[in-house]
Amino acid sequence: MKRQVFVVPHSHWDREWYFSIEDSNTLLSENLSQLLHFLERQPEFKTYTFDGQMSVVEDYLKYTPEDGQRIKKLVQENRLHVGPWYTQGDTLLVQTESTIRNLLIGKLGAEALGHSMDIGYLPDVFGQNAYLPSIFRRFGLSYSVFQRGVYNEQVSEDLNFNWIAPNGEGIKTNNLFFGYGPGKFLSSEEDYVEKTLLPILEALEAKNPAHVPLLLPAGGDQVFVRKHFPQVVEELNKRDWHYEFILSDYESFMEKAWECPHATEISGELIACQKSRIHNTIRSQRMDIKILNAKVEEKLYQQLEPLAVLSKDLGGNYPQNWINHCLKLLFDVHAHDSIGGCNSDETNREIMNRLFKVERIIDDQINILKKQISRAVLGEESGVLAFHLSPKSVEKQVDFVVFTHSKQVRLTDIVGNILNQVIRKQEYISGGTQVKVTADGEVQVELPGYYRTEITARVHFEGFGYRKLQLDETSAEVLALTEATSIRNEFYEICVAGGQIELRRADGTVRKNFFDFENCADGGDSYDFSPIEGNEANFSNGFHILEVKESAEESQMVVETEVAVAKNLEQANALTEQMKIQTTIRLTKNSDLIHLAHKLDNQTKDHRIRMRFASENKAGTSFADQGYSLLERQNNNPYLSNWKELGFAESPQAIYPLERLVVTPDEAGHLAVYPKGLKEYEATNQHLFITLFRSVGLLGRDDLAWRPGRASGINNKVVETPDAQMQGEWIFELSCRFTAGEPEPVHLYGSAEEVSRNVLSYQLQNLNSFEERLDRFELPQPENLQGLPVEKTMLTVPNDIFVSSMKKAEKSNQIILRVFNPQEKPIILPETLRKICTLDEKADKSVIEIGGKDFASLVLNQVGE
Repeated sequence: MKRQVFVVPHSHWDREWYFSIEDSNTLLSENLSQLLHFLERQPEFKTYTFDGQMSVVEDYLKYTPEDGQRIKKLVQENRLHVGPWYTQGDTLLVQTESTIRNLLIGKLGAEALGHSMDIGYLPDVFGQNAYLPSIFRRFGLSYSVFQRGVYNEQVSEDLNFNWIAPNGEGIKTNNLFFGYGPGKFLSSEEDYVEKTLLPILEALEAKNPAHVPLLLPAGGDQVFVRKHFPQVVEELNKRDWHYEFILSDYESFMEKAWECPHATEISGELIACQKSRIHNTIRSQRMDIKILNAKVEEKLYQQLEPLAVLSKDLGGNYPQNWINHCLKLLFDVHAHDSIGGCNSDETNREIMNRLFKVERIIDDQINILKKQISRAVLGEESGVLAFHLSPKSVEKQVDFVVFTHSKQVRLTDIVGNILNQVIRKQEYISGGTQVKVTADGEVQVELPGYYRTEITARVHFEGFGYRKLQLDETSAEVLALTEATSIRNEFYEICVAGGQIELRRADGTVRKNFFDFENCADGGDSYDFSPIEGNEANFSNGFHILEVKESAEESQMVVETEVAVAKNLEQANALTEQMKIQTTIRLTKNSDLIHLAHKLDNQTKDHRIRMRFASENKAGTSFADQGYSLLERQNNNPYLSNWKELGFAESPQAIYPLERLVVTPDEAGHLAVYPKGLKEYEATNQHLFITLFRSVGLLGRDDLAWRPGRASGINNKVVETPDAQMQGEWIFELSCRFTAGEPEPVHLYGSAEEVSRNVLSYQLQNLNSFEERLDRFELPQPENLQGLPVEKTMLTVPNDIFVSSMKKAEKSNQIILRVFNPQEKPIILPETLRKICTLDEKADKSVIEIGGKDFASLVLNQVGE
């Protein structure tokens, strides 16, 4: 019996890279137009897979809308395979919620054309999120196909395996061992057959059981359809050998390959770099993109969408179309090259502009919804509303900006109880002049001045909803300068001792040199950090205090240090420059979180700056979150000693991604760090390193110390990227806690919720119309949004259930509350929260509990249900 070889003709479409999206779309118009024309006229070319992302189809139809029905017909006939993604995002650099939404929008779009590919298809992303198997299954997908992330030994006997997520849910998977292009130049010419095709087929045979067909993807980046493939397949099948070639698609191959079960199981995240490059340190490349993306994701999922749900439930609007527009722009950023930052400067500028555009839209929509709800609550009265956008009963620190004629100001609840609060900043603003039209002509009238005050206050919320607060003309306490040399709260005292940051915990534990900064030369490129031979890392040379401010509610210390840096790569060992790093350390009452903000001005090139925490970690492992639970990782990769001999594509450094938090076990408890958009860490037995940024100036370099051989991506042209040197002023924010005892998931994720900016405030006032983006314009009020009570709690869930998103369903008025359980043990759901749906929001059923390390999409007809 002949061995079947499924030849899958396809195009992988990078939407932008060393070229711009305009370049891509111009080429796309030519490519896809000719593909449609060819498929319609050549029925013997049975099927073509046009990547796995609907965005390229939408891009094409923007400029050629008349081809919509032609595409739909080919999709319905299974001649053209599209979906299920909107864009093929890097699932290790974005919120897992973004990965779900990316699939949701892409799958719905492909289904509207007639069919969405039944495969979680990721041919070129840099590693695989541990929860993808479960996400794929809950979208109703049957299979997964990807290239990067497995060790050779994991697939040595079978390239088809069951891939298992941390919650135990698995999916039938195939690994593209030779990537997505081994058949790109498929030919029946003897020289090609003997030197290229046969060695590939023989290698594939050795890695598959005898009864399983072989998969030969036949495509590449931006390739045009190979019109000669049917003839080539016919000619190959005339040969006297044991292969039968079938021109087909991924779905047909997977159905055939899985007619019999496969025993191999592979679990968790897949970030091995043996056969394919993973680019572990791309997660610290162009940190401006990654930090802004994290900020925009938080505003979208943790602020705008739940605020819109609140508005809808109260009788107001839910800006569905605007939200989906923002999502599509955001997913354009999440494509693996785009969010990776491994692009030309021109492309990265467009990516940043896209993020700025999304942020502006989100801010506008938040402004509108806050104002409309506030008017419905306050009417003609003055006052302030505090919005809590998570369904937990908590006391949360809320930041307010208020405008008053009086310098004396403080916040109270509606019955006059004074909140625990502090004024961080206050300034007097001139009222300016106003032009009035009179019978005698235009007259300029001088307006009285007023005060702008930034207040932070602790507000208790029963759950998801809002509270009205009041302002009175009595001064709140001011965060004021002091002569103190340390800051403290119930949990810590922090000072500078001998030039080091010294932390003393309430139980008497002292950690000297709690953190400092590391600098080293970076001889890499936009994909990978690369150490320079003979260059040793150096560390900051001592802290001194610039100022200390104190109040009853919070205290902060501003410290400064210097780290020696070289001017550029050519002078890597001549540390002739000094980079100042100014750090603000803030402690608040009733919180064991330490908040840090590092400000620096980078004027040097080709180096890397990391923050170094002291951590006595004898366990040899670290934990970081991914998806809906913590993953345990080894501090030392077992292949590091002989990776070159084993033929690794790059050095398997124990440098890892994180989504929201990283934890290291410590002899004195554990250290947890919650970065704001920082995505890369490394743990050792003595330290935890958080990368702040890398500074490089080339898109690609050959023969790096950790990545031998060709440059990644484009390797036949030098593309300079001066913007990627990250010169200029930067601020990097993170929070941390150094706590006794074992790390408990509920406490760790509770702190992540505390760090999350899921509270908003709004003052209905007419003194300043420029603080919020749209306040200076007239705004209509929804007819059904009137006469609201001064306080409203719509929903409360137990503290051991965590929320990743709250949104309106795409095609109904139901509310979807995505929750998860990061613990090992299951959690019983409240009786009112036991209806769940699939991730594509198509079906629902009743459940009683959420399993360990599991997640669920709860269905509510309204949030007050």
